[in-house]
Amino acid sequence: MGFGGSANRVRTCGRATTRALVILCALASLGACSGLDLDKFNIFAAKEEPTVDVPADQLYNQAVFLLNEKKDYKEAAKKFEEVDRQHPYSDWARKSLIMSAFAYYEARQYDDCIASAKRYISLHPGSAEAPYAQYLIGASYFDQIPDVSRDQSRTEKAIQALDELNRKYPSSEYASDARKKIEMARDQLAAKEMETGRYLMRQKDFIGAINRFKVVVTQYQTTRHVEEALLRLTECYMTLGIVQEAQTAAAVLGHNFPDSKWYKEAYDLVKSGGLEPKESDGWLSQAFKKVGLGTLSQR
Repeated sequence: MGFGGSANRVRTCGRATTRALVILCALASLGACSGLDLDKFNIFAAKEEPTVDVPADQLYNQAVFLLNEKKDYKEAAKKFEEVDRQHPYSDWARKSLIMSAFAYYEARQYDDCIASAKRYISLHPGSAEAPYAQYLIGASYFDQIPDVSRDQSRTEKAIQALDELNRKYPSSEYASDARKKIEMARDQLAAKEMETGRYLMRQKDFIGAINRFKVVVTQYQTTRHVEEALLRLTECYMTLGIVQEAQTAAAVLGHNFPDSKWYKEAYDLVKSGGLEPKESDGWLSQAFKKVGLGTLSQR
């Protein structure tokens, strides 16, 4: 057979291939309309292996091994999640969900930790581990608290989550540490207000600065920043010529923190204007009396 016969075979083969493609395209069109599974017509399609679920306890122990022995917290978290995926209604799934939150926390993948902990609480609000899940949410936000020069939304979320822990589970073993974290977070928010207030003072925006220092005095009186806030209020009021408020700020500072270096500065400033610290019955005095902080210096 010569070259012509080979060419005929090639053309014949080409026509057959073309017909096969036309058939497959037609089937694809039918499949798009009817949801037809085309893979059963395709001899080249990869055959899916049937998935075999690993026993829940085996998966759980693998995750614990990754967590405790390998210190591979990210992979451990994924393995715990696999328990929940394969055995969602088992007791192992409940245990694995809180453990995945813990593993993500150790891996510093805080958003994943928060998501797992929130899911745990939504599914098991009355379980013994619910307080710990709530604590992990607060701790995750707390560990992300940034420098005072940056946005403090994570700080506020930490306080909210830890407050919720103390409100819902006041007797839990995590309540004490939560309260400490709340105080540190509140101190951070006060520091942010102080930084902004000092900046506004440098810009000669004394009214704006006063409003910032007011926040510290009224909302964050138990923080270490309240003493300086009272001094800065004294300075701002003296600069604006609002002497009665300046005298009150200095007097409140001296009454509550008589040994403070900030009080010495406030006292000297008021005296330089021929005045004495003297408390009036204004907003500043009321703010301290309202929360019963008349003996802060004794804390």
